[in-house]
Amino acid sequence: MNVGPWQLLIVAVLILVLFGRGRISEMMGDFGKGIKSFKQGMNEEDRKDAARIEQRSEAAPTPAPPVTPAPTATPVPAPGESTPVSAPADPNASEPKA
Repeated sequence: MNVGPWQLLIVAVLILVLFGRGRISEMMGDFGKGIKSFKQGMNEEDRKDAARIEQRSEAAPTPAPPVTPAPTATPVPAPGESTPVSAPADPNASEPKA
């Protein structure tokens, strides 16, 4: 069922006759005030959330940067000294297994 412009006009006239011009403008004014109040409430919540986040960021300690160990220096033999040879981790590694 299509609603044409004539049907909309008839419904608008009936509403105007039933409620009157004053009552309709009053309802629209109340509707506008409700929307304005809703927007103000949303803005207040946004400001409260931003303040909470800012307080948390100020209260939270800044984490320390990670500590990297200093590189270990390999001892350099003095002239005329031989370099030490490290022993294998497993003393039986050089023996053949039976």
